Amino acid sequence: MAPEEFTGEAVASYTILGLSFLVGVPGNLLVIWTILRHVKQRSHTVVLILHLAVADLLVLITLPLWIYSFARSWVFGEASCKAIAFVINACMYGSVFLITIMSVERFITVRDPFASAKWKGKKSLNKVLLLLWAAAFLFSAPVLPTRVLGGKPGEEQCLYYEYTSDGQETICILMETLVGYVVPLSILVVCYSCICSRIAQMNFQSKRKPTVLIASVVVVFAVCWTPHHVGNVLSLVHLAIKGSYPEAASSLDRARITMNLIAGALVFISSTLNPILYMFAARSFKSSLRDTGIRKLFRHISSTSPGESNKELSFVSKRQSNKTSSAACPCELED
Repeated sequence: MAPEEFTGEAVASYTILGLSFLVGVPGNLLVIWTILRHVKQRSHTVVLILHLAVADLLVLITLPLWIYSFARSWVFGEASCKAIAFVINACMYGSVFLITIMSVERFITVRDPFASAKWKGKKSLNKVLLLLWAAAFLFSAPVLPTRVLGGKPGEEQCLYYEYTSDGQETICILMETLVGYVVPLSILVVCYSCICSRIAQMNFQSKRKPTVLIASVVVVFAVCWTPHHVGNVLSLVHLAIKGSYPEAASSLDRARITMNLIAGALVFISSTLNPILYMFAARSFKSSLRDTGIRKLFRHISSTSPGESNKELSFVSKRQSNKTSSAACPCELED
């Protein structure tokens, strides 16, 4: 791209992507290093945060390739285009599945701490993680045959899909939106609708802080991924009406392209914000030169997560025996 072709939109895009790389990569590396190096007893929540940071890191380290490609052209070949798109899609599915599991676990913890202790073993979590990533790679498989290079010779970009039919395109887009957004978001809304009043009633800050932190991760996910899936919905509408209303379909397609520019930036920003949320949450933990706030945050989450603290369960059990009137609902002990 010649210097005179650098428009305001292009400069803004490069700036956003560059900042996402400079902030997100070190941030996620810090999260990974802190958990692996300094958190010996890792709760399920902390392990899920670790996997989420790895997924975000894998997305962000591709940014230099995209920046160069947008400024010039995709010169890395179609095979690498397919492989990188596949990894990004798998990380997308993996991230939303991880956030959903964290939220469901937090819901169970708040509503019924004794039930949450039943799956405290590491083997059960490992099985869940294995199934989670297997599903993420499986749902990303359609990217491999459909992602192609497109554009003028010498200006190809790794941004295009080539489907054999409108039906195939509809199925791929619908699957991505339902599995990667609608179903998980519905579960998240139900979980946090059920526990939002409980958060306000909690006297134990030990459980309130992890719940609020995970809720903020959910909000970031919803805000950053909504434009992408709105673009998917516009694509579905475009497919449905292009035969009957070509002019309206053309206008809709232009709106979709504009939406994709916004959505693409937000997707990368979402992988950058999670470490910032952890840093913000860690401010409430006093730190020293040898023990930082973020280390204390993850240790705190591990000590207060379901099934990981026998002392906490023992304490709740004693309170339950003293309050027989509340025996039918263990979560009321926290009121």
